[in-house]
Amino acid sequence: MINDERVKSYMWVYCSGADGPDDEPRYQDMRNIVLYDYQDGSRAGVCVSHFLATEQAIFNGYLQVDGYAAYQQASNKLVGCWAHARRKFKEALIAQGTNKTGKTTKADMALNMIAKLYRIERQIESLSLTERFYFRRTHSKAQLVEFKQWLDKSITQVLKQSALGIALHYCVNQWSKLSRYCEDSRLNIDNNRAERAVKPFVIGRKNWLFNHNHRGVKASAILYSIIETAKSNGLTPFDYIEHCLEQLSNPNCDLNSLLPWHVNLNKV
Repeated sequence: MINDERVKSYMWVYCSGADGPDDEPRYQDMRNIVLYDYQDGSRAGVCVSHFLATEQAIFNGYLQVDGYAAYQQASNKLVGCWAHARRKFKEALIAQGTNKTGKTTKADMALNMIAKLYRIERQIESLSLTERFYFRRTHSKAQLVEFKQWLDKSITQVLKQSALGIALHYCVNQWSKLSRYCEDSRLNIDNNRAERAVKPFVIGRKNWLFNHNHRGVKASAILYSIIETAKSNGLTPFDYIEHCLEQLSNPNCDLNSLLPWHVNLNKV
């Protein structure tokens, strides 16, 4: 929020590659980047499509997001987030109150089936991309088919306006996106990486509450992008910034060499 105008502004966060060194084998040809983009008062899908487009072409890769409809403008290969789907069923479980009957409720059943999908992901963490692909094709696909059949039946038995109804309709409406992670073994089952990336900014925002002007927000976006990208490449932020400042004092400094994925502080 901007201090002088008291208006809402929005910070978009984009992530690519791995979340850290432990996950890098899956993304050998991709840079580990966390990038914040400040938008002045807009949550429109055009913010994403313009950001991702180049002069040559529009973005045509996978884009993993939650169910916000505006993302549809940015890519025709949207990948859903099972963490968001699971969250809605947890909300439904809370809304139904204490289960005194001891019977398994529909919210319980949904959460159990989603848990099976996550167990499969834990099983394939150390597998190669090819092995991950075929394991998902057999095990994940079978579980998804079973879950979709249950959803189609359950959605006719529950009020749409109820918490459970909202969860069911979310899954059904997002199904093509939620099941798309099986198309490419580099894809994740959820976009928790972006959720984790936005937390440092949210936590920091509570310390200052307002930015004085738009330039201040843009500066924050740049600084957070540098720090979080350094962290995703296994660098200690303080040491990385110190290294950059030392190198920038050199008139012949190569800026490209200072990008986090090119820096190895162990060799400095």
